[in-house]
This record gives sequence, structure tokens and C-alpha cells, in this order.
Amino acid sequence: MKVILAVTMSLGALLPAPAASADTVVTPANPSIKYFGRWNTASPAAYVSEWAGAYLVTGFTGRTVKLRQRDPIDFFVSIDGGPDVAYVNRRGTVDVTPQGLRAGNHTLRVSYRPVAGAYRGDAVFGGLVLGTRERAFAPAVPSRIIEFIGDSITVGQRSSKQALTAYGWLTGEKLKMGHTQIAVGGACLHPAADGCLSMREGFLRTGLPTTSPPWSFSRYRAHAVVINLGTNDVGHRVSRQEFQTSYVTLMRRVREKYPDAVIFALQTFRGRYVTETQAAVNELAGAGDRNVVFVGTEGWIDAATDTVDGVHPNDVGHRKIADRLAPVIAARVSG
Repeated sequence: MKVILAVTMSLGALLPAPAASADTVVTPANPSIKYFGRWNTASPAAYVSEWAGAYLVTGFTGRTVKLRQRDPIDFFVSIDGGPDVAYVNRRGTVDVTPQGLRAGNHTLRVSYRPVAGAYRGDAVFGGLVLGTRERAFAPAVPSRIIEFIGDSITVGQRSSKQALTAYGWLTGEKLKMGHTQIAVGGACLHPAADGCLSMREGFLRTGLPTTSPPWSFSRYRAHAVVINLGTNDVGHRVSRQEFQTSYVTLMRRVREKYPDAVIFALQTFRGRYVTETQAAVNELAGAGDRNVVFVGTEGWIDAATDTVDGVHPNDVGHRKIADRLAPVIAARVSG
């Protein structure tokens, strides 16, 4: 109790000073704000965006809205369903409506750049500042959620807007589902002996660090889960049997946490551990799980034209993947 209180006070103290008394301050805990993905909510004054592809949406009245940020961070803002506008290295109270809006009701979506590797931004959401006598309201949000588990390809690294231009985000948007990307660059499936970060274990955590607390799966229920892992395990000398065993373990964990979800196991785009991925799916299916599917991806993208470096898809490549994947999911996930 004392430790949590101390963290809460220190986080709050580092946020921008409260708005003028005439302004309306909307705290992160306000029920009008809807969160997708994994957020650390230990401090009611400062919610922390974890993993990739986490975002928040809310409605608000009036002509202006500002975000309360702590230390510098890159983020994207979409208002009224418009384009995602990039804000780079911003801190303090950030006005995201510098030109003002028409009077009336509006919607806001905010997504922070994933914090991993060399990028150490501060993905902390400290709430909103609205105009005098304005208010936040709960927007209409999707009733279904799709979760993607992967590595840098699922993060969207080297695409123009990272998570927002990755195939997972694009697929979720196509299907009109809530979505999140539980992924980090360089990740393996299996906990390799040389320390490669294991998504078999990471799936269970709130955030990227191995010391991150366990995620509370009561926070949301995924209706579909897409796994895209194996690209990096080869370089960490993960054996075929180790990979297959870990794939089975991860899918069983997914099934335990999401009993009714359809699990889609993607063939890696570089064709690694294909036989083992299929065998893992067959093992679960043979044990009676009818909601696990192997998805072959041969020919979905051309490494020469649809990737940045032969591995990471560019924006065109991610769109091609989403165009192929969305109907596969739609055929198995009912409304």
C-alpha cells in the first residue's frame, strides 16, 4: 500500500501543473476514456502505455483539447476519425487542436510510440484539458477485440508510423475491431539460452520488462488472437523441438486466458519453423480445440518490393498482409 501510494504521488508530481480553474481537467481514470491494449494503471494520475499498439479513445465537447504529458514522447492523434497526426518529442500540456474545432461533439484517439530498444520516450498519459464547462463522454467503441503477439514485424518497425502502419493495426481497423499488438523488436517465442526475450512469457505480463507485473486478463477479453513468431528464434539457436513445444505452451496459455477466442498461427513471412508451427496447431486441434488455425502466408508479400530490408515490411507490405489476413479472420470470428 505504501509503495503504491509513493509511486502515485511521484508520478503526479512530475505531470504539468493543473489547468486554469476555468478549464475542465479530465483524469486518466475518467470512465469516458476507453483504453485498448495493455496500460499500467497503478497511478490514477498517470496511465502508462505498455507494449505496442495500445491506444485510448474518448469523446469530448467544445473546440479544444489538450493532452497532459510528463517527459518527452512521440505520439499520434486522430480527431473525428481523421488522419493520425504525429507529435514528436512533446511534453507538458500539448494542444492538439491549435486551429480550434467547430463547436459540438468530437472524438479523440491517442497512441504513443512504443518504448523499446534505443527509443526511451515517456509514454505516460496524464489526462486531458478541455475548455470552460466542456466535458468528456464515452464514444461508441467496438465490442470485439483482436490481439496480435509477435516481434518487430508485428510492432511495425521501419514502417512509416510503426504500430499504426503495421498489419495488426490495419487488420483490426479493417474488421472494425478493437486491437492491440503485444510485440517487441528482436523477440523470440522460446526463452533462448542467450537471453532473447520470450513472448511465451511476455504474453503474461503487463509490459516489456521481465520485472513487469502479471497482466490482469480480466481487463479485456480478446475474441481473436494472431501469433506471428519464429523469425528471430533461428538466430538464437532455438531447436525445432524447443520451438514447437513453446508454441504449444503459448497457445495453451492463450486458450486459458481467452477460452472462446479463435487462435490464428501465422506462417512467418520468411518461412521459418513452418513445420513446427503446423505441428503445434495440429497438437491442439487433435486434443479437441476447434478454434486454432494455421495460416499459410506463402506469396503474401514480395521481399524485394514489399519490405524495407528483406525482413521488415514497408507500408505497402503491411497493407498487403492486412488485405490477406482480414478475410481469413472474418471467416472464423462472428460478430
